[in-house]
Amino acid sequence: MIKSIYVNTKTRKLECAGQSVVCAIGRSGACLASDKREGDGFTPLGTYPLRWVYARPDRVHQLETKLPVVWLQADDGWCDAVGDAHYNQPVRHPYPASAEHLWREDGLYDVIVVLGHNDDPVVSGLGSAIFLHCCLHQADGTLKPTAGCVAIERAQLIDILAHCETGTMIEIV
Repeated sequence: MIKSIYVNTKTRKLECAGQSVVCAIGRSGACLASDKREGDGFTPLGTYPLRWVYARPDRVHQLETKLPVVWLQADDGWCDAVGDAHYNQPVRHPYPASAEHLWREDGLYDVIVVLGHNDDPVVSGLGSAIFLHCCLHQADGTLKPTAGCVAIERAQLIDILAHCETGTMIEIV
């Protein structure tokens, strides 16, 4: 089992378990975690625990990991409404405030690793839904930037998760 995953935001490389893979980060680049704001498009620099994994049962049939796994349901969401009592927490749709839908048709969230950014304690407005998840591609084949997360190919993410356990950290530099 591995103790850490390393993300270099300058080279756009994620390193883990002897692998080095191309990753996408936020559309605005990276910033200090203390400077992160909701909706700014920055990936927060820092070291965060891997909390748990969400996976779509209709697209991912087997997932080997020692992290807790939650199988997504069509009504799963994540609150991104600044000032809401459930900000940066999972919710169910329909939800009365702004909340991202985790069940997506584009494959982006087929596998999601919830990162421990702004969750202990949650501070409203300092960024929500910071995940390690599957990537999307642009028309030229390059990885599409994220809204602030780290993203890699689904097969690579599934492979890396086989080496992760409670206590594994992600270091974003």
